[in-house]
This record gives sequence, C-alpha cells and structure tokens, in this order.
Amino acid sequence: MAARIPGAAGLGLVAPAGAAVVPGTALADPAWTARLLGGGPDPRVAATVWWYSLSLVLVTPPLAGLVVGVPLSARLTDLSVAFSQGRPVAAVSSGEGGDAAADLRATLAAVVSAAAEAGRMRERPLWAIATDSLANRLLALGEAAGDVDRATGLAAPLAAGVGPPLPMPRYEDVAGRRFVRRASCCLLDRLPGMPTCTSCPHRPPAERRRLLERAARC
Repeated sequence: MAARIPGAAGLGLVAPAGAAVVPGTALADPAWTARLLGGGPDPRVAATVWWYSLSLVLVTPPLAGLVVGVPLSARLTDLSVAFSQGRPVAAVSSGEGGDAAADLRATLAAVVSAAAEAGRMRERPLWAIATDSLANRLLALGEAAGDVDRATGLAAPLAAGVGPPLPMPRYEDVAGRRFVRRASCCLLDRLPGMPTCTSCPHRPPAERRRLLERAARC
C-alpha cells in the first residue's frame, strides 16, 4: 500500500520506527482511553481532541485501500495504531477488506462509544468528527494519488453505507481547490495556545471563505 501512494508515511500509512503499536481492540476500552486522557479539568475537550487525532489515523488504511483498489480491512481486530509521544501517528491493517461500510460502522461505533464514556459526553459530536476525518482522508489520498474527484466521490456512498448517526460528508471548492466543509468542531482552540481552525464551522461563513481562499493560494 505504501508503494502505491506517494507520501504514504506522511498520511499515516507507515508506522515510524520506535513507535509504540497498540492493537485496535484496545481503542474500544473506555478504561484504557480514560487512562490515556489523563483526567484533565475538562474530559469532554480531552476526549474530543483525542478522537479528532485518532479518527484521522484510524480510517486511513481502509480508505487508502478503496482509493487504490486494494481493499483493506476496517475491522478493529485487524487494525493497529502506532503512537509517538502519546499521539496517534499511523495505522496499519493486517486483513483483507470485506464490506467496507459495515466494518467501518462497527469500528467507529466501538471506539466512539469508548471515547464518549471516557469523556463523559454524548456520542453524536464524535460521529460528526468521524465524518470529517473520513472526508479529509479521502481528499488527502486523492491529492496524493492525483485524482481528487474520484477519491472524494467515494465519501458520500461510503457514509450512506455506514448510516446514521454518521453525518454525510461535504466538500466545497474555493479558488480552484477542494476543502472539507466541516460538520464538527474539534475543540482544539479550547487548549492553551491553540488557534481556531481555518475551516471551523463556528466561524462566520464569509470569514471562513476568506481564510480558505487564502489557503488555496498557498
């Protein structure tokens, strides 16, 4: 898979040397997740930021398989996640793909449930983050593979197959470049020293578009 996608390591498809590798099944354990979150002053923010980082990595192998036509398993039992300095940086699938939508649904449901319990929060905001991660990764994989339209065209049918409560992923084209139209807030700006994301859905639409136009020119 890494050989088929330029920049695979940067997309989280290659575990860095020395990274701690955790079996996917551990991610469905609320107690394990709570220990990792560390019991900060706001467990909801901690769990949301954690899931924002993890979901981007977790969905990458099966999505990469769909993009290049080599199906990879999205089942939690076939996934492992590499951590560096406590941060998820890569994921690897060890099985062949089956029903991608059904397997993704089971995996997302299990890990969202654990994160929500650890963060003492509702699951629905975490499902919204999952759809943005799915859309973001397909966009990044499409850019790497040189076919953005085909890769991002996979997002809606895949999300429909996963079904509610996963929202439908959305894109918008700004100044000749495609961006994810976010359904979620990652709450990163609730952490000390962290800015509000350019594409944050809480920004006024006109302000967000100006910032995206600037990003498109970079």
